[in-house]
Amino acid sequence: MPPKPKFTKEEITAAALELVSEQGMEALTARNLGMRLGSSARPIFTVFRSMEEVQQEVRVAAMRRFEAFISGGRDDVPIFKRFGIQMVRFAVEEPKLYQLLFMTENEVARSIDDVFDSLGDTARLSLELIQAEYRLDGEQARILFRQIWIYTFGIGALCAAKVCHFSEEEISRMLSQAFAGTLLLVKSGGSLSD
Repeated sequence: MPPKPKFTKEEITAAALELVSEQGMEALTARNLGMRLGSSARPIFTVFRSMEEVQQEVRVAAMRRFEAFISGGRDDVPIFKRFGIQMVRFAVEEPKLYQLLFMTENEVARSIDDVFDSLGDTARLSLELIQAEYRLDGEQARILFRQIWIYTFGIGALCAAKVCHFSEEEISRMLSQAFAGTLLLVKSGGSLSD
Protein backbone atom coordinates (compact mmCIF):
# COMPACT_ATOMS: atom_id res chain seq x y z
CA MET A 1 0.00 0.00 0.00
CA PRO A 2 1.45 3.44 -0.95
CA PRO A 3 2.30 5.80 1.91
CA LYS A 4 -0.36 8.23 3.05
CA PRO A 5 0.45 11.70 1.71
CA LYS A 6 1.86 14.05 4.33
CA PHE A 7 0.25 17.05 2.56
CA THR A 8 -2.88 17.40 0.48
CA LYS A 9 -2.86 18.63 -3.09
CA GLU A 10 -4.50 21.85 -1.87
CA GLU A 11 -1.86 22.43 0.83
CA ILE A 12 0.98 21.92 -1.62
CA THR A 13 -0.68 24.15 -4.22
CA ALA A 14 -1.31 26.90 -1.66
CA ALA A 15 2.33 26.81 -0.53
CA ALA A 16 3.52 26.83 -4.14
CA LEU A 17 1.24 29.76 -5.00
CA GLU A 18 2.61 31.82 -2.09
CA LEU A 19 6.17 30.97 -3.10
CA VAL A 20 5.50 32.11 -6.67
CA SER A 21 3.64 35.21 -5.46
CA GLU A 22 6.66 36.26 -3.42
CA GLN A 23 9.57 35.16 -5.59
CA GLY A 24 8.31 34.33 -9.07
CA MET A 25 7.87 31.10 -10.99
CA GLU A 26 11.62 30.51 -11.27
CA ALA A 27 11.71 29.98 -7.48
CA LEU A 28 9.23 27.10 -7.72
CA THR A 29 11.58 24.15 -7.36
CA ALA A 30 10.96 20.91 -5.48
CA ARG A 31 13.61 21.89 -2.95
CA ASN A 32 12.20 25.38 -2.33
CA LEU A 33 8.65 24.07 -2.11
CA GLY A 34 9.71 21.35 0.31
CA MET A 35 11.40 23.97 2.49
CA ARG A 36 8.26 26.14 2.34
CA LEU A 37 6.26 23.13 3.57
CA GLY A 38 8.84 22.45 6.31
CA SER A 39 9.71 19.13 4.74
CA SER A 40 11.84 17.49 2.11
CA ALA A 41 10.71 17.46 -1.51
CA ARG A 42 9.62 13.81 -1.27
CA PRO A 43 6.04 14.43 0.03
CA ILE A 44 5.33 16.62 -3.01
CA PHE A 45 5.78 13.63 -5.28
CA THR A 46 3.35 11.44 -3.35
CA VAL A 47 0.64 13.84 -4.60
CA PHE A 48 2.07 15.19 -7.89
CA ARG A 49 3.88 13.25 -10.61
CA SER A 50 6.18 16.13 -11.55
CA MET A 51 6.98 19.77 -10.91
CA GLU A 52 5.32 20.58 -14.24
CA GLU A 53 2.07 19.30 -12.73
CA VAL A 54 2.63 21.55 -9.68
CA GLN A 55 3.26 24.50 -12.02
CA GLN A 56 -0.03 23.83 -13.82
CA GLU A 57 -1.92 23.81 -10.53
CA VAL A 58 -0.23 27.07 -9.54
CA ARG A 59 -1.37 28.68 -12.81
CA VAL A 60 -4.95 27.55 -12.14
CA ALA A 61 -4.78 28.83 -8.55
CA ALA A 62 -3.27 32.13 -9.72
CA MET A 63 -6.12 32.60 -12.21
CA ARG A 64 -8.66 31.91 -9.43
CA ARG A 65 -6.95 34.50 -7.24
CA PHE A 66 -6.98 36.99 -10.14
CA GLU A 67 -10.70 36.39 -10.83
CA ALA A 68 -11.55 36.84 -7.14
CA PHE A 69 -9.46 40.00 -6.99
CA ILE A 70 -11.02 41.68 -10.02
CA SER A 71 -14.53 40.97 -8.80
CA GLY A 72 -13.83 43.33 -5.87
CA GLY A 73 -13.34 47.06 -5.96
CA ARG A 74 -15.50 50.11 -5.46
CA ASP A 75 -19.19 49.75 -6.23
CA ASP A 76 -19.52 53.36 -7.37
CA VAL A 77 -17.51 52.64 -10.54
CA PRO A 78 -19.10 51.06 -13.64
CA ILE A 79 -18.35 47.36 -13.51
CA PHE A 80 -16.32 47.14 -16.74
CA LYS A 81 -14.11 50.02 -15.60
CA ARG A 82 -13.87 48.41 -12.16
CA PHE A 83 -12.53 45.24 -13.82
CA GLY A 84 -9.87 47.33 -15.56
CA ILE A 85 -8.85 49.18 -12.41
CA GLN A 86 -8.72 45.91 -10.48
CA MET A 87 -6.62 44.28 -13.21
CA VAL A 88 -4.02 47.05 -12.85
CA ARG A 89 -4.23 46.92 -9.05
CA PHE A 90 -3.59 43.16 -9.25
CA ALA A 91 -0.46 43.92 -11.30
CA VAL A 92 0.68 46.33 -8.58
CA GLU A 93 -0.18 44.11 -5.60
CA GLU A 94 0.66 40.72 -7.14
CA PRO A 95 3.32 41.51 -9.76
CA LYS A 96 4.76 37.98 -9.88
CA LEU A 97 1.32 36.42 -10.39
CA TYR A 98 0.42 39.04 -13.03
CA GLN A 99 3.66 38.20 -14.82
CA LEU A 100 2.89 34.48 -14.57
CA LEU A 101 -0.63 34.88 -15.96
CA PHE A 102 -0.10 37.56 -18.58
CA MET A 103 3.60 38.06 -19.25
CA THR A 104 4.95 34.54 -19.64
CA GLU A 105 6.32 33.68 -23.05
CA ASN A 106 4.27 31.10 -24.90
CA GLU A 107 5.68 28.35 -27.10
CA VAL A 108 3.54 29.67 -29.94
CA ALA A 109 2.07 33.12 -30.25
CA ARG A 110 -1.69 33.05 -29.88
CA SER A 111 -4.31 35.22 -31.50
CA ILE A 112 -6.06 37.84 -29.40
CA ASP A 113 -9.21 35.72 -29.68
CA ASP A 114 -7.38 32.79 -28.05
CA VAL A 115 -6.25 35.10 -25.25
CA PHE A 116 -9.82 36.36 -24.91
CA ASP A 117 -11.15 32.81 -24.62
CA SER A 118 -8.62 32.04 -21.87
CA LEU A 119 -9.97 34.96 -19.78
CA GLY A 120 -13.10 32.92 -19.08
CA ASP A 121 -16.10 34.26 -17.19
CA THR A 122 -14.70 37.75 -16.68
CA ALA A 123 -14.46 38.36 -20.42
CA ARG A 124 -17.91 36.92 -21.11
CA LEU A 125 -19.48 38.99 -18.34
CA SER A 126 -17.70 42.11 -19.61
CA LEU A 127 -19.05 41.58 -23.12
CA GLU A 128 -22.59 41.16 -21.83
CA LEU A 129 -22.30 44.33 -19.74
CA ILE A 130 -20.85 46.35 -22.62
CA GLN A 131 -23.60 45.21 -24.99
CA ALA A 132 -26.37 46.01 -22.52
CA GLU A 133 -25.02 49.28 -21.13
CA TYR A 134 -23.76 50.86 -24.36
CA ARG A 135 -26.23 49.28 -26.79
CA LEU A 136 -23.61 47.63 -28.96
CA ASP A 137 -23.91 44.47 -31.00
CA GLY A 138 -21.71 41.47 -30.24
CA GLU A 139 -18.97 42.38 -32.71
CA GLN A 140 -18.82 46.01 -31.57
CA ALA A 141 -18.65 44.90 -27.92
CA ARG A 142 -15.84 42.47 -28.74
CA ILE A 143 -13.84 45.16 -30.56
CA LEU A 144 -14.28 47.58 -27.67
CA PHE A 145 -13.38 44.95 -25.09
CA ARG A 146 -10.29 43.86 -27.07
CA GLN A 147 -8.93 47.40 -27.46
CA ILE A 148 -9.50 48.34 -23.83
CA TRP A 149 -8.11 45.03 -22.56
CA ILE A 150 -4.92 45.54 -24.58
CA TYR A 151 -4.59 49.06 -23.19
CA THR A 152 -5.29 47.90 -19.62
CA PHE A 153 -2.88 44.99 -20.00
CA GLY A 154 -0.18 47.45 -21.07
CA ILE A 155 -0.68 49.63 -18.00
CA GLY A 156 -0.63 46.48 -15.84
CA ALA A 157 2.58 45.24 -17.49
CA LEU A 158 4.27 48.59 -16.86
CA CYS A 159 3.25 48.38 -13.20
CA ALA A 160 4.12 44.70 -12.72
CA ALA A 161 7.58 45.22 -14.20
CA LYS A 162 7.96 48.34 -12.04
CA VAL A 163 8.64 50.47 -15.12
CA CYS A 164 5.96 53.01 -14.08
CA HIS A 165 3.82 53.79 -11.09
CA PHE A 166 0.38 55.32 -11.48
CA SER A 167 -2.00 56.51 -8.78
CA GLU A 168 -5.49 55.05 -8.77
CA GLU A 169 -6.80 58.42 -10.00
CA GLU A 170 -4.38 58.35 -12.95
CA ILE A 171 -5.39 54.79 -13.81
CA SER A 172 -9.06 55.69 -13.62
CA ARG A 173 -8.59 58.75 -15.83
CA MET A 174 -6.48 56.88 -18.43
CA LEU A 175 -9.00 54.04 -18.65
CA SER A 176 -11.92 56.48 -18.95
CA GLN A 177 -10.22 58.41 -21.75
CA ALA A 178 -9.28 55.29 -23.69
CA PHE A 179 -12.74 53.82 -23.24
CA ALA A 180 -14.57 57.01 -24.29
CA GLY A 181 -12.41 57.43 -27.38
CA THR A 182 -12.72 53.81 -28.44
CA LEU A 183 -16.48 53.75 -27.76
CA LEU A 184 -16.93 56.84 -29.93
CA LEU A 185 -14.95 55.25 -32.76
CA VAL A 186 -16.84 51.94 -32.52
CA LYS A 187 -20.26 53.62 -32.41
CA SER A 188 -19.41 55.84 -35.39
CA GLY A 189 -18.55 52.78 -37.46
CA GLY A 190 -14.91 53.86 -37.70
CA SER A 191 -12.24 51.26 -38.25
CA LEU A 192 -9.61 50.42 -35.69
CA SER A 193 -7.45 48.76 -38.33
CA ASP A 194 -6.58 51.93 -40.25
